[in-house]
Amino acid sequence: MSVFIPSKLTVVFHAPATKFRPIEGRKYTLTHSDSTGQLFLSIGKEYTYGNLNPQVRDEVVAEWVPKMGEYVLWGRVYVSGGEFDEKYAKVRFLIFQKEMDLALKAIIYGDQTFYTCFPWLLDSPIYIQFDSIYPQYNKIIYMGTPRQYLVSASQQTIS
Repeated sequence: MSVFIPSKLTVVFHAPATKFRPIEGRKYTLTHSDSTGQLFLSIGKEYTYGNLNPQVRDEVVAEWVPKMGEYVLWGRVYVSGGEFDEKYAKVRFLIFQKEMDLALKAIIYGDQTFYTCFPWLLDSPIYIQFDSIYPQYNKIIYMGTPRQYLVSASQQTIS
């Protein structure tokens, strides 16, 4: 399992998003460098697809959305739209599942100042949608709450 190292996280805010606002429509785009292990988190009102490699499609995107009277952090990853065969889609799905803990730690830790304004969001549910044309990899999975990831990431930085 990959270990979250805060010093390898670079966070960029795109106006009108700031460290403190808005909630609704706040979008996260997380990418990484395979060679350096560096993580890049973009926070704004739009996803930053311009920085992505369309052949790899290994980004994690998420946003705060209102659902049934509460806010939910809803994330998505792209497993396969048909360009990958079923075996490779399985490998991608398993890698995304394995690395999701690291990705969510980076997203939550990278935006931790935001939770000082909205501490009640720390207990909001996180759902990740795995997009695939193969039904066994096309799933929505509950991943816990931001509090779990912030506590875990903070403990790793203390150790």
